[in-house]
Amino acid sequence: MVRPSDETDGEDLLSLQEAADLLGVHYMTAYRYVRTGRLDAGRRGNQWYVPRSSIASLRDANPPGRKRSGAANRHRDYAGELAGFLVEGDEAEAWRLAQNALASAFTPEQLYLEVLGPAMRSVGNEWAAGRISIAEEHQASTLAYRLIGRLGPSFTKRGPTRGLLVIGAVAGDRHGLATALLADPLRGRGFTVADLGADTPAESFAEIVAHEDRTRAVGIAVFIPNGDEMVAATIAAIHSTRDVPVLLGGRGIDGATHATNLGADAYSETAADALAWFDTIER
Repeated sequence: MVRPSDETDGEDLLSLQEAADLLGVHYMTAYRYVRTGRLDAGRRGNQWYVPRSSIASLRDANPPGRKRSGAANRHRDYAGELAGFLVEGDEAEAWRLAQNALASAFTPEQLYLEVLGPAMRSVGNEWAAGRISIAEEHQASTLAYRLIGRLGPSFTKRGPTRGLLVIGAVAGDRHGLATALLADPLRGRGFTVADLGADTPAESFAEIVAHEDRTRAVGIAVFIPNGDEMVAATIAAIHSTRDVPVLLGGRGIDGATHATNLGADAYSETAADALAWFDTIER
């Protein structure tokens, strides 16, 4: 590992993003190379730096067909870059990238669905594979929440509401980021959204449904691998209070049949599917 005090301190140093570009990989891949010792790098402050001489062997080993540095029209991997900034806790660079993406390539909804969501999935996969620590995963999640807080006003839509949608994760599920990523795009499509977040008791869903005349649908995001009993109880509580359609999704749900067996009216594999389904609800 290269350190600022090493003899290589005076060597031509590249930022990790510059090294990734030369290698023809995205930022998170280069970061993984550093974490696993395949790529020498050192930190100065909050930034990683890579000696130019250390990337030659990796560059020669690029998989067949991967575009090298300088290849024409190489599509920028916003999600990969953002994942790296989230893991590093670099809010300034993460925000700068989000603003650049909005200015050049994405609508606010696309930014959530195609950049921020995939970036967090990448972070989760890196943690599951043991390539980043739980501390880094938590840091990334917290920063993602901060970005959502700053981006939320981009979805403000004036005019009459299409109805209230209640979304949340069932009791025992401590992951609320997915509901936050869905709530803003729904607001952008004209709905009023009550995002109950993580670990929401069944009676809380039922309470809002019972006292809200404008309710048109309830969405439940489920991410725990085991919890069918709690999910079924939550849906039963909602349906016993009011006849509103319930959409079920998340990694803990193994397809439409599983969702139907738990009492749901519909199943969504992705946030985009959920948005499309809510758009079909009669108003």
